[in-house]
Amino acid sequence: MKELINSLKGDKVIWAFVALLALFSFMPVFSASSNLAYMRHGSGNAITYLLKHAVHIFIGFIIIYQIHKIPYHYFRGISMFFLPIIWALLFYTLVKGTVIDGANASRWMVIPFIGISFQTSTLAAIVLYVFVARYLSKTREEKVSFQSSLIELWLPVFITLGFILPANFSTAALIFAMVIMLAFIGKYPIKYIAIIIGTGIAAFTLFVLVVLAFPDAFKNRVDTWKNRIENFTSNKPGEDDYQIEKAKIAIATGGIYGLGPGKSVQKNFLPQSSSDFIFAIIVEEYGLIGALSILGLYLLLLFRFVIAAHKANSMFGKLVVVGLGFPIVFQAIINMAVAVELLPVTGQTLPLISSGGSSIWMTCIAIGIILSVTKKDEEIAQELEDKQLREDALQKLIDKQLKEDEDEEVDENQEKVNQMKASIKNKIMEEDQDDYSITENPMKAVLHKK
Repeated sequence: MKELINSLKGDKVIWAFVALLALFSFMPVFSASSNLAYMRHGSGNAITYLLKHAVHIFIGFIIIYQIHKIPYHYFRGISMFFLPIIWALLFYTLVKGTVIDGANASRWMVIPFIGISFQTSTLAAIVLYVFVARYLSKTREEKVSFQSSLIELWLPVFITLGFILPANFSTAALIFAMVIMLAFIGKYPIKYIAIIIGTGIAAFTLFVLVVLAFPDAFKNRVDTWKNRIENFTSNKPGEDDYQIEKAKIAIATGGIYGLGPGKSVQKNFLPQSSSDFIFAIIVEEYGLIGALSILGLYLLLLFRFVIAAHKANSMFGKLVVVGLGFPIVFQAIINMAVAVELLPVTGQTLPLISSGGSSIWMTCIAIGIILSVTKKDEEIAQELEDKQLREDALQKLIDKQLKEDEDEEVDENQEKVNQMKASIKNKIMEEDQDDYSITENPMKAVLHKK
């Protein structure tokens, strides 16, 4: 265990907070999944769901460990390479248009032959944040005009959001807000940011008007957005009101200390008790103390992200930490705000706590990249030293092989020289024998005699 901990690089505090959130998630997920076990299998045994969640968490930490070993500057090129692939995946999920567990499946894509579904918009967000960070870090080194940034930066951003918006407004809005925040932190001119915000609002308004004018043109969720806003701003009963009312009952029942682990009642009535509304179950079982503890962990994680961004050695590293870290915390705050009816229902999960494999894994990818940025100078130096040692060892093998080849070549050349000398010597001896032969010409022996 000590060796494993020592092998972990990057900010150890971030590692600790992530581990605490993941460990705490087992209790509410196990409790809230009993409702799913009863509805799908006729029993309240949630062991299967607990084991499934444990596998998701375990794979998630493997993802973090493997990604945090990659030098973060490699993700510059990776983001540019993956962006067109992301667009293809988003287009596929947008036109798929089936239903998963009563939800709009144009948010999900099922991996062939494996059967695992994941939300492509979350992967698109990670790639887009890194892409934006790459561009903004480049503009700090060389001045770029607004016209060129429209093509190189904002066109890819709006294409990505255009594929996400029809099926998932909340995710598209969160991504757009994070990109604007990144642009502000990256010191993109404020007047240009204002133009982009105005353009985004105008484009969204035009999209809604077109959809209302031609409602059957393509699949979208504008009616769902409209109903949720109407239900949020009025007393009109609806499906979302049912979920919110049950969540509020759970929160009110929890009080200060809660009912205790596994003693939630509203988990039997909340449709998304283990994912979208798991915070309500946490409050019901662990009370206000549990709620504030979870909120405190996320805020401490946000504070640590700020410190990590400040310590980063490059502008690209700073923007990557902000672009990937802040959305995790903001998504958690949105989830909590929905549970207490401060915001309309959005469908955002509670990162690292809600059940679901793909959402956990995408969060782990982001955390792995952040930890790669937070590696200390001595850790980077150690990695470079290890790399240099490997290169030196390889070079020694190459030099040894070359020397052996040269020695063999020298031996072969020496052998040829010796053969040539022997041949010449033999020829001279033959000539000498001929010169001093008396039988053929006796006078030669007399003439050559010294």
